[in-house]
Amino acid sequence: MQVSIVTASFNQGCFIRDCLESVKSQTGVEWEHIVQDAGSTDETLAVLKEYPHLKWVSEKDRGMSDGINRGFRKATGDWVMWLNTDDYLLPGALARMLALAAQHPEVDLIYGDTDFVDATGQLLRHKREHAFYFNMLLFYGCYIQSTATFLRRRVIEAGHLLNIDYRVCMDFEYYVRLSRLGYRFAHLPASLAAFRWHATNTSALQSKRRREERLLVQREHLSLTGHPHLQSERVLDLLFRVHQLFRVPLKLAARWHAR
Repeated sequence: MQVSIVTASFNQGCFIRDCLESVKSQTGVEWEHIVQDAGSTDETLAVLKEYPHLKWVSEKDRGMSDGINRGFRKATGDWVMWLNTDDYLLPGALARMLALAAQHPEVDLIYGDTDFVDATGQLLRHKREHAFYFNMLLFYGCYIQSTATFLRRRVIEAGHLLNIDYRVCMDFEYYVRLSRLGYRFAHLPASLAAFRWHATNTSALQSKRRREERLLVQREHLSLTGHPHLQSERVLDLLFRVHQLFRVPLKLAARWHAR
């Protein structure tokens, strides 16, 4: 099985080499790396030209979600993921994911654990997750880290792409939508990627928009599933706190089973 890694790029030249090298160093697995650059004006293009194996283009797009979708449409692998320019895969990540995929052909999405690092790559904390629960995703938020998540290409071939109207919570909306449609998720209890936390993270800079988009996703899907009475912000905040507490035993159970 081959894995397609899609990277939407824009003026992240100071980080992109780590991203590219992390994919290039994956062994024992067939992969392709597609870089969809949005017209970078920093050193990004010079770095990309150093890697002849890449499939890359630099062209204007309608934002990060649109860039990822363009890459998704070009993907030829059996499994597809998007890897941000400032993040990187950990050694053996693809092989571990494919091993689980081979054992569970019924699974459509596989998500792993993530290491949070600073701008220099120093470890800040291990982000460990638990088995998939739709209500946890919907009410607590996107505990699934997109940079450590893989989906079968058949999901994309069925016409399911990111909603380009979302610029911060595009992953949250995507996973909620796919789960509601019946796609099956599986957790791989292993660190697959590093998420770089720094001052220019989109999620750090746009906290207000993140909350607004999150409420839009929750209200849309509550309406579609016949639960409009849960759409008020007060009720959603309460449900967030309840599910925040519920994550503690779930994480403990995941650690116990991983022993």
